[in-house]
Amino acid sequence: MTVGSLLRRAWRQSVARLLLILCGAAALGLLLGAFWPLLALAAFAILAWHYWRLHRLLSQLYQRRRLRDIDGRGLWDDLEMLLHRRQNEGRARVKRLLGLVRGYRRAAALMPDAVLLVDRESGRIDWCNRQARALLGLDAHAPGAVGTAFPGNAVQGWFAAGQSDEPLIDQPSPIDPNVRLSLRLLPYSPEQWLLVVRDVTKLLRLEQLRRDFVANVSHELRTPLTVVHGYLDILDTEDYPELEPMLTEMRKQSARMSQLVEDLLTLSRLEAQEALAQREVVAMAPLLATLRREAEALSAGRHRIRVLDEARVDLLGSTRELHSAFSNLVSNAVRYTPVDGSIEVRFERSPDGGAVLSVQDSGYGIPAQHLPRLTERFYRVSTSRARETGGTGLGLSIVKHVLNLHQARLEITSEVGKGSRFACVFGPEAVAEGLPEAGGEA
Repeated sequence: MTVGSLLRRAWRQSVARLLLILCGAAALGLLLGAFWPLLALAAFAILAWHYWRLHRLLSQLYQRRRLRDIDGRGLWDDLEMLLHRRQNEGRARVKRLLGLVRGYRRAAALMPDAVLLVDRESGRIDWCNRQARALLGLDAHAPGAVGTAFPGNAVQGWFAAGQSDEPLIDQPSPIDPNVRLSLRLLPYSPEQWLLVVRDVTKLLRLEQLRRDFVANVSHELRTPLTVVHGYLDILDTEDYPELEPMLTEMRKQSARMSQLVEDLLTLSRLEAQEALAQREVVAMAPLLATLRREAEALSAGRHRIRVLDEARVDLLGSTRELHSAFSNLVSNAVRYTPVDGSIEVRFERSPDGGAVLSVQDSGYGIPAQHLPRLTERFYRVSTSRARETGGTGLGLSIVKHVLNLHQARLEITSEVGKGSRFACVFGPEAVAEGLPEAGGEA
């Protein structure tokens, strides 16, 4: 039956019962000669009965007692039946939700990482799993706040900023400084963060072993390469004309190996640095002039090269490191730009008060799927083209590490067939004011 038909049936049953009682009282009153008193008494009895049913229903609801599952015989019976069904549905829903919550709790407890539910405003830890209590030394009943679990200013500032896009890596555990942690914030709800803490001690140790291995091997390769390069220089192609092609290729590959070793040592040194030891004023006008000379020497007249200094300011940092980064970008542009192409190096101010040094070329362009991985070690878009140009595959990785040390970032935009733009973006804190604002070529 439909809801409308059930309601009409209950209404008819209640009205019929009411009319039957009133008619009976009226008939009895006519027989006894007390029509109005009996009719009034019947109406009062009906009203008292309705109030009694309402009182009983409210009492059962307040006491959270299960209502009767009866077949409707009027409005009150149908109301109890509907409330009984809603009670069953509510209990089933609560049971299902409790099952889901218990399942989530079991899943969180079985996770190898520490998981904490943290209030966004106060930083209070509302819940944490067993791994969090073991890894961070938290109390199961009173876990405290993020500031208590991580007393360092770095973690508190990172949490207050709500940096859910950037994890915080290599933080000491509050109970053992030798244990290194990685922290990541995930938006759990509008009021809470999900803080995931992972023990990365072994990963960092392996990474350090890898760095040491690369640095040691690169350092050890220096001597034999120097010897090989020296003997190749002694051999004169005029004395051995038949060996000229082989000697030329050997010298070329020896020089490439030497450059590769130097790049590996540079990258190892940069990775070992957490911050610049000392900041100095980097004079950009002479540096841009040096970049122009290097680009023109590498190009040998095959490209159109422009160097524009529109910012007319200096930077704060390391002249050696910034020259290495900028030189890598310029040399890459020369290598990967066809003959008669154009290369533009532009130094300009950014809207936020910082500065941007960009290298724009009209080269082959880079497909979009390769852009996120360009700064990885030895990653190449085209292996054959990189081999022809003599690149080591480490230049952009060096650029990324240099910019990280200067709290700057590398932005890459490219379109196949139209060229690429590599921009080193510096914040306002990296700009040293003091030169007049005027543009021009360096």
